[in-house]
Order: sequence, then structure tokens, then C-alpha cells
Amino acid sequence: MAKYKILSYEEIISLESLLPSWRDFSRGKLGKSDVAIFVSKLLSNLIKLESDLNKGQYRHGRYFHFRINDPKPRDIHKATVRDRIVHHALYRALYPHFASKFVYDSYSCQLKKGTHRALLRLQKIVTKGSQNNSRPIWALKGDIKKCFASIDHEILKNLLAKQIKDYKTLNLLVEIINSFPGNIGIGIPLGNLTSQLFVNVYLNELDQFVKHTLRERYYVRYADDFVILSNDARHLEEIVLKLDEFLHSSLKLSLHPDKVYIKSFASGVDFLGWVHFLKHRTLRRTTKWRMMKKIKENPIEKIINSYLGLLKYGNAHNLTLQIKNLK
Repeated sequence: MAKYKILSYEEIISLESLLPSWRDFSRGKLGKSDVAIFVSKLLSNLIKLESDLNKGQYRHGRYFHFRINDPKPRDIHKATVRDRIVHHALYRALYPHFASKFVYDSYSCQLKKGTHRALLRLQKIVTKGSQNNSRPIWALKGDIKKCFASIDHEILKNLLAKQIKDYKTLNLLVEIINSFPGNIGIGIPLGNLTSQLFVNVYLNELDQFVKHTLRERYYVRYADDFVILSNDARHLEEIVLKLDEFLHSSLKLSLHPDKVYIKSFASGVDFLGWVHFLKHRTLRRTTKWRMMKKIKENPIEKIINSYLGLLKYGNAHNLTLQIKNLK
């Protein structure tokens, strides 16, 4: 695995870093009122931001809170424009280093490691583990309860400090972590780009435990959902307690009691909106219902095409024809 040198604090907060961070952040957002206000005095705003960061006078602003249904209710905390530029600058500087430390089988919020890659990886390890479907294979499907809202600040800070030796950069990260207006010392906001990095750094501890302590060969994690495969169902029953104990003791997290199960892969395993079988996958019923509801409510071509793209990842020929007939 390639090694990446972390930029110095001065490089991270320089105008040469803030400008491309602004471009990354503002892409597709120039019509937003807060972004339009910021861009009206873009250069002076960026120079002031650089100055505040350089003098140690930067303080993270407050959040705008709102709720979405995606599909379940989620609390989103939206930071100010200047804060989100700082998030992008840190992410650009730190992501390559941390990504080089992650296990191969972790996905979500990583370059070229989105939903499609996770689906393909699960299909590949099922084929390997079942020896081309000649042996029965079982799946332990797990979900971490309220992951973002439960992340412990001190544990996260310690994990970051093990990798980041520049105290100024670390202090800036601490400023962002402490900015979350939830329970004191607990939780990171869903709306921050830095939170995507933080959660992967945090759950990398789980990945390392599964791969190197439990020595599980067949494992895929996407955000707070994971699957472990084995030819022995009893073995999977034994490691559930080990996983829960590790999460509690090392990360102050817990498995969701209603979303952990062990079943034969041949009977179908629900993961990332699809029900997976040995040789195919079908769309989850609730995903199908939600998709058709959204299309009927707003049958514009952009939405329809995005769903048609999603359906290419599984066995959904009849549903694809049904949606095309709605055009």
C-alpha cells in the first residue's frame, strides 16, 4: 500500500489549498443563497478565513438543523459555508493517508468504493466462500446502532492523534469535533464532509478486529452495515458476542438488536437495498415501493434515469420495463 505524507497545517490552510477546496465544495451549489452571498466577496472571504486559521482565531460556527427521510428520518446539521470549506481542505489533505490504512473490504465515502463496488465484492466473496456454490455458506448480517450519533469524541480524538503529529492540524480537527451541538462528548453531524472521514477512521478499528483478531476472511462493511460469511453457522453465532463486546469496550458502540441475524445465503441476505442470493440479487420490496412512489410523484427524466441506472446492478428486468413505460 502506498504511503502518503500528510500536508503541514500551513499547507492545509493556505489560500492555495482553500481555493480548490472552495471549488470542490461549491460545485452544484452556486444557486444556494448562503453560497451566493459568500461568492459575492469570494477572495476577501477566503483571505479572511486563511488569516483566522493562521492566527489561531478560527472558531467553528453554528449549525442549521433539519430533518430528511432517506428513507428513515435523519437529523442533518448543516455548517456555514466557510466551515464547509475548512472541512473540504482537511478532507483533501487527510483522506489519502487514512485511506491507505483502511482494509480492502471497507466501503462508503471513499474514492471508487461506493455501493456498486461493495455489491460486486460481496458477490465475489460469496462465490469464493461457497466454492462456486458447491458448499453451503452462511451470512452474519450486522448493523451498528445509531453509529454517527454514538461516536465518542475522546476515542475519535485519540485515534486521530495516533496518525496526525502536527498539533495545529489536530487542534483544528478537535475544534470541528467539539462543534457538534448534540450530547456533550458524543456524536458527529451527518452533514459534515469530515464526518465521513471520521466514521471510517473510527470503524477501521472494527475492520482491523474482524480481519486480524477474528481472522475472518469473508467480510464486507459499508458504513455501519456489514456482512461476515462462513461455511459454519455455529462459528458465526460464536463471534456475534465477540463483536458486540469489542464494540462496547473499544468504541462505545453496540450492534442493533433488531438488525443482526444469521441465515443461509441461499435464502437471501438483505444488504444495501438488495436481497442477495447465490447467483443473483433482487431489489428489496421497500426500496421498490419507495422508488415507484417517488417516480409517480415527480416523473422527471433525471429521476427516472437515476433509478434505471440503479436497477442495472441486479435482476430487475421487469421493473426496468415497468419504469420505462412511465416515461
